[in-house]
Amino acid sequence: MSKINEFRDYRSKMNERLLSYDNKVIKRLYSLDTLTYEKSALDVRTKEMLGLIASMVLRCDDCVKYHLEQCHKEGVSTAEILDVFGVANVVGGTIVIPHTRKALEYWEELV
Repeated sequence: MSKINEFRDYRSKMNERLLSYDNKVIKRLYSLDTLTYEKSALDVRTKEMLGLIASMVLRCDDCVKYHLEQCHKEGVSTAEILDVFGVANVVGGTIVIPHTRKALEYWEELV
């Protein structure tokens, strides 16, 4: 199974399990996350690139993978992704470099 399918399957399975407990706070958090990335003053494409930068700076590899997938879906180019990586590394510092390596590997599987 590819890294992409493995990530998608696990994420989907565990989201379903988590939401099956019917916890109001968790459900509202998921809803807020969904609403945040909808088109508004900023387009979805821009929001996903911003989400990717924030995820890289926070060093959340699962979040990075998710936002890479969304960026790919929104037609972000490899050149643009590399610019995003650059911003994330300047903002987050050299501690972000290992996550950038993983992000590049995942991106290359997507494209």
